Amino acid sequence: MAPKKIYILDGGSLVIDRSQVLWHIDVGTPVRFPVYSVLVEHSDGLVLYDTGYDLDHVNRVLPFEQPLQTPEQSLTAQLRLCGFDPEQVDVVVNSHFHFDHVGGNRFLTAATTLVSKEELRHAKVPEPFEHLGYSDLTFDYPGVKYERVSGDIEIADGVWLFETPGHTAGHYSMLVEMDDGPSMLFAGDAAYTHENLEREIIAGFHLDPTQSVQSIKRLKRLAKQHGAEIYPSHEMAAFQTWKHAPNFYA
Repeated sequence: MAPKKIYILDGGSLVIDRSQVLWHIDVGTPVRFPVYSVLVEHSDGLVLYDTGYDLDHVNRVLPFEQPLQTPEQSLTAQLRLCGFDPEQVDVVVNSHFHFDHVGGNRFLTAATTLVSKEELRHAKVPEPFEHLGYSDLTFDYPGVKYERVSGDIEIADGVWLFETPGHTAGHYSMLVEMDDGPSMLFAGDAAYTHENLEREIIAGFHLDPTQSVQSIKRLKRLAKQHGAEIYPSHEMAAFQTWKHAPNFYA
């Protein structure tokens, strides 16, 4: 298996109602949640999964999500904390194109963006209820290089993308097989928290609730099949126990 290091980049935090974390549960209870990216340093190059949110965009368009992001938590600063410039990233994978997962794409000008055709279509022509989710289109900057992908795919030795739609049309989760220790399965927004997984309750924002439940079940099966630990997207308690850049998993 190819050697690799996994960095978890801290991109700050946002606030949503708990009923958006667990559909219809505890309406009126605000929850602050982390936003992070995953950098895979691989012998085949640098792979970045998700790029966080753009602070100016959120302050302008979604100020009710109460963003907290220091200059050190910007994507470019987090990459440099790991010893890399944005131009060194070779491949970008966005779990999906919601604003809190694409805010740094425009800085990665040398990278190829792997994209589901369905996800790109929904971002460009969203359903009415998806407009705020897809409100940051800066990922589609002039000169961006897209490579369309479909199905489950190994994008580098030991780095897999698995289709987990439901939250959005073309959502992908990422599995990284590790040399030392359990594999790491990054759920993206297919599972905001471990409670989503345990109770099989989907997030409040979704395109297809049936697919969302199926994807939660799929994540659990994948974790069992690959001996993987699942890393949810937006759970502060879990996030605080993980290694953060410049520390890494190997």
